[in-house]
Amino acid sequence: MSVLVDLIVMVGMLVIVPTGLRLVGDPALDRIRRMWPVFAAPGALALWLPRGTAAGLLALCYALGTLLLAGHAPRRLARTRSTHPVEAALLTALVTPSVAALALVAERTGHELFGFGLGVLALTVPHFHFAGFAAALVAGLVCRAEDGPAGRFAALSVPSGTMLVLVGYFTGDWTELGGALVLTAGMWTVALLTWRTSRAPGRDRTTRALLVVSATVLVVTMVLALSWALGEATGLPHPTLTWMAATHGLGNALGFALCALLARRRLQDLTHQEGRSA
Repeated sequence: MSVLVDLIVMVGMLVIVPTGLRLVGDPALDRIRRMWPVFAAPGALALWLPRGTAAGLLALCYALGTLLLAGHAPRRLARTRSTHPVEAALLTALVTPSVAALALVAERTGHELFGFGLGVLALTVPHFHFAGFAAALVAGLVCRAEDGPAGRFAALSVPSGTMLVLVGYFTGDWTELGGALVLTAGMWTVALLTWRTSRAPGRDRTTRALLVVSATVLVVTMVLALSWALGEATGLPHPTLTWMAATHGLGNALGFALCALLARRRLQDLTHQEGRSA
């Protein structure tokens, strides 16, 4: 399982975060995005070294990059002073990689953090890259494109569910289950709106396929997330962590996050082209 989880984390570090930052459309993020490989490459290398000082220092390099990203959130909030749900989702996306990086530094140095074992910390890293950064960002982009009740619900419930899951780490399985329920409701709304976008006229075949795959995979992976959270809270049979990594984790990384961001990039490019030709 560790090899698969490490590969998923590498996708998050090296592909998902920089691709997502470009889609935010904030020129103030351009410098961080251009510098991102300087932080992400050491972080990715840290995954493959034995736990210890060297791996911890490389993970710390990545953590510094995520702190720069998180530090942009309050500056953006002070600049925009916006309370729109889109901003709630985007600010969540900017902050959550730092949670993943904190877990990474602790796990790579071999230190338990807040009482959590190394295995839990290792799984926290991909969770806050994908259920944190990618999910919140996509929800915000969906709301930006379709600013109606459904879009606003998605942009608010995805960050809320992610934060509830984080609180559940400390308060117990039932809070985590509540967070999973809220997050699932938001993500299924994202899937619905994504499917609707795929059916709109003017979509090329590749963009349509990426949107359909991301929406379909999202529905399935969130069923798995719910079944796991319900099983943890109630003791009912549920998938093992190894199974979750191979299905929920891999599906969210490649089927949802990567496809969704590539589709949104294509839609953004199309919008820019239409704007220049108008």
